[in-house]
This record gives sequence, C-alpha cells and structure tokens, in this order.
Amino acid sequence: MLKYLLFMLFLMPLGFNKKMWWVVQNLLFLLCFLIILDNYSGLSCWNLGFNFWFDNLSYCLVFLSVWIVLLMIMASESILSSSFYQAGFMVLVMVLLLLLFLSFISSNLFMFYLFFEGSLIPTLFLIFGWGYQPERIQAGTYLLFYTLLASLPLLIGIFYMEFIRDSLVMYNLWFMPFGGSFLEYVWYLSMVVAFLVKMPMFLVHLWLPSAHVEAPVSGSMILAGVLLKLGGYGLLRVYPYFEGISTQMNYMWFGISVVGVWVVSLICLRQVDVKSLIAYSSVAHMGLVLMGMMTLGLWGLRGALVLMVAHGLCSSGLFCLANISYERLGSRSLLINKGMLSFMPSMTLWWFLLSVANMAAPPTLNLLGEVCLLNSIVGWSYLSMIGIALMSFFSAAYTLYLYSYTQHGKYYSGLYSCWGGNVREYYMLFLHWFPLNLLILFCGPSFFWI
Repeated sequence: MLKYLLFMLFLMPLGFNKKMWWVVQNLLFLLCFLIILDNYSGLSCWNLGFNFWFDNLSYCLVFLSVWIVLLMIMASESILSSSFYQAGFMVLVMVLLLLLFLSFISSNLFMFYLFFEGSLIPTLFLIFGWGYQPERIQAGTYLLFYTLLASLPLLIGIFYMEFIRDSLVMYNLWFMPFGGSFLEYVWYLSMVVAFLVKMPMFLVHLWLPSAHVEAPVSGSMILAGVLLKLGGYGLLRVYPYFEGISTQMNYMWFGISVVGVWVVSLICLRQVDVKSLIAYSSVAHMGLVLMGMMTLGLWGLRGALVLMVAHGLCSSGLFCLANISYERLGSRSLLINKGMLSFMPSMTLWWFLLSVANMAAPPTLNLLGEVCLLNSIVGWSYLSMIGIALMSFFSAAYTLYLYSYTQHGKYYSGLYSCWGGNVREYYMLFLHWFPLNLLILFCGPSFFWI
C-alpha cells in the first residue's frame, strides 16, 4: 500500500496545471484498478511500518475515498469550463484525498487524529471558495466549530491513553477493564463524542445540512461519501478499548438515535430544497449505522460498514443529480424543480435508480446493510422495533416525495425547452449506480472485516 501513497504524492503536482485535469482523472482510475488488483491475499492485517497498517476495514474506505474523489473531479467540469481557479481546486482535492488515505491507514491514534482533523481544512476551503451563496461563510463556521469543539477532548483523551498505556498503536490496546470511576466516564466521553459529531448523531447534526446546502457539488459528494464515514471508522477503531463501559453507556446513544432517525425523517418530508432533503436523509441513514454500532454485535458492526459504503455511493449520486438540475434551472427549490420528466426525460431513469437504492430496494448494497443492521438492532432491543418501523416507512415516504415531486407535475413556466444530459453525466451516474448493485455480489472485504 505504500506504493499507492507514493502514487498519490505523484498526482498532487499535476493539479497545478489546468491542462492536466483529464490526466489526473485517468490516473485515479488507474489507482482504483491497482487497489482492486491488490484486494485481499488472505491476510487480515498488514503492518506497513511508519505507524501505518492496512486491513479489510481500511481497504473498503480507502477504495471508497479514491472512487468518490474521482467522481468529484468528473462532476466539477463546470469549474474547468469557466476557468474558475481550477488549478487550486485540483490541488485541494488531491490534498484532501491524501489526508483521507492517511487517516484510514494510520495505526497510531495521534496520527489518526492529526489526519482526521487535517481533512477539515481542504473541505472548508472548498466550501468557502467554490460555494454558491454568501451563507457559505456561516456554514463553514458551523462545520469548523462543531468539529473542533468536539475534537479537543479527543486529543486530551489520546494523550491520557498514552500516559497510562505508554502506547498509541491501535492493535496493541485491546480491551481496557472498566472500574466504574468518574474519570473513566469522562475519558470515554472524550474519546467518543468527536466521532458522534462527525457522523453526525441526532442533536449534534445541525452543521451538516447547512454545509451541504452551501457547498459545491464536489464538497457535498465528499462530505456525504467519505467525511461522514470518518466518524464511523473512528468508532469502530475505538470501541474495542471501551467494551466494558460501552455496555452501560450505549443505551443513551442508542435511544437518541432511535428517536432521531424518525424525527429527521419527518423533517425530510417538509423540505423544499433538494440538497437539504438529501442531506437530512444522510443524517437518518447514519443514525441507523450508529444504532448498529451501539449493539457491539457481529451483525451490527459488519452491517455498519456495508451501509457506510452503500450510503457513500448512493448519496453522492443523488447530490450529482441535484447539481445537474441546478446547472440547468439555477435553483434547488422543489417548487421550480418540478416536471423534470418533461424537461429532462433522460435523467428520470437515474433519479429512479438512485431513489430506490436510497430506499434499500434489492439488489442494492443498501439492502444488505440494512438487513444486517435491523437484525442486530431488534435482537439487541425489542423496543427499538417501533422506531425502526417508523424509520423504514418514512424513509420510503421522503424518497418517494423527492422522486415524485421532482419528476412529475407541471413544470416551471420559465422553462422553454427540453435538455438532456451529456455523456460525462451519464457515465458519472453509472459509476455511482453500478458498484452499488455489483458489490452485493462481492461483499467479502466489507462484510468479513471482523
């Protein structure tokens, strides 16, 4: 895997030259191909040296990061055509990819924290520099302060772990016995809350919809596709240390998430902004992932990773579709984005395919993830069946609301012609949808990582 790291370091200087835009895309395709070839040789964990390691959990999220960044560049063709600081945009994207890559292969907790927080900076610059409205300053401030406020206790908790264990290597710190002291509760909260905010959990989710609405399409894709998964990845890495205290504290996070997923689903049903609706649906799906993690069961942990990968592809594709409509109509309002079946008939199929994936219809990877999670959650607590049933119903309701409202009805009177998509957009949407349906047949690394 070190050769891939060197490969991405080689890609970064190409971003300074605007004529090399397509070269970077093709090299990222080559990088994805190399990662697939190096898939899985029977080893559960490889120690790469220099405080880096690589296992099946890292493999799934590294591949997802490279794939989403590739699609980000493909979706941001308008930046290249308008010559709006395209070299700076490419450099930021490649720096973000490098930081995400290093986050997922770090074996040292402090290095993971460093790259985990470092990925915030390019994302912030993407929102500030290429966002659409003046409110992007407020959205970026929300993102910055929510994340930094929750991450400072994490840094202190990491230093305390190094003080009592004299090591921060992840695979050497399994299971810390719980004595019931107040200090252990504080330490547990300091290590967990930063990841809960990053996911985001209900009640600390307000930064996400505003960041999505004000971000460019590339910012929305990387936020929904990969950055939310950093929180889930951190929880999956940290929870084995706190298994004793987690059995007592997880009821609180579980209860908040059960209520949160169907409350957020109700919020989705009253949105009038397409991107805002997709952003709130991300909060609901990540709440389901969080509930599965809280069970600490085999099905819950495996299903959490499967649904994280599936959600990354599905939500990124929906944000691409929302941006395609926005580029034609100049608005994200559902009051204007009506009757797209008459205005852009060729895009209706892609809206349908990605909408049914968002509802976890077969044969998508979302179905496998949700079946595993529902099995784990109901087995852990029968009372959660009420919240899960409401969540499943409202998930279908707001997805049908999104699809039917955008595709049917009388189109906006200001539209005077039909306009289909181009080959690049079809190709980009196909690259979202195809792995989403293919990976359910080849889900070994994502399902058997533990």
